[in-house]
Amino acid sequence: MSLLKPRRKLAAPDDMAELDRRLVWRIAALLLDYPTEQTMTMLNQLQTAAITLPQHTGRPLLSFIEHAQRTSWFTLTKSYVDTFDMKRRSCLHLTYYAYGDTRKRGMALLRFKHAYKTAGVTLGDHELPDHLSVVLEFAATIDPVAGERLLGEHVPVLELLRLSLHDSESPYAGVLDAVCATLPPITTADRRKITELAAQGPPDEEVGLEPFSMDPQMHLAEMGGRR
Repeated sequence: MSLLKPRRKLAAPDDMAELDRRLVWRIAALLLDYPTEQTMTMLNQLQTAAITLPQHTGRPLLSFIEHAQRTSWFTLTKSYVDTFDMKRRSCLHLTYYAYGDTRKRGMALLRFKHAYKTAGVTLGDHELPDHLSVVLEFAATIDPVAGERLLGEHVPVLELLRLSLHDSESPYAGVLDAVCATLPPITTADRRKITELAAQGPPDEEVGLEPFSMDPQMHLAEMGGRR
C-alpha cells in the first residue's frame, strides 16, 4: 500500500451544514452495511438524497450508488465479503487496526459502548460496537456530537481504510471519501499514526470479545431501523 499519495483536497467540515454531514453519515451507514435485498430497493432513494449534497461528498456517494445499481445483489454481497471480511487492511471495525483481537481491544470497545449507553442505546450480543456502519448510523440518527467525536478519534484509521480501498480500486473507496470529507483533515501526527498502523498491522492475539458486542437487529431497531 502506498501511504505517500496525497489525500484529495476536501472542503473543511466547518463549511458543511450539520444536516448535510448527518445525511452523508446516514447514507454511508447503509452502503457500508452488509448488502441486503431491502438495501438494493433503497438505492434510488439514496441516489435522490445524495444528489442534494455538496459535490465533494455527494459525488463519491453517487459513484458507489451507481455501481450498486448496475450490479446484481449476489455480486455485491460477494464483493462486500471479499473487501471487508477477507482483508485485514480493509476491516470495518475501527479498533481492529490498533489492537487486532487482543485483550486491549476490549477496553477500546468500552469507549463506544459507553457512548451508546449514555445516549440510551441498548447493546446486544452479536455485533461489535466499533463497526463503522454502526458508528455512522449512531452519529446520523442518535447523537451527532458523540458520534462525530468517535469518528474524529479514529481519523487515522478511517484514512488508512480509505487509502487501502483506493489501492485495491474498490468501488467502496468513494464512500470513505465522503465520510472523511465530513471530518477534520489529517494532521502530521495522524500521518505518523497511519504509517505506524500500516507498518505494524493488527496484533494477532485472539481473545473473546463477546461482552462488548451489539445485537445487529436490536441496534437497527434502536437507531431507526436501518433494514
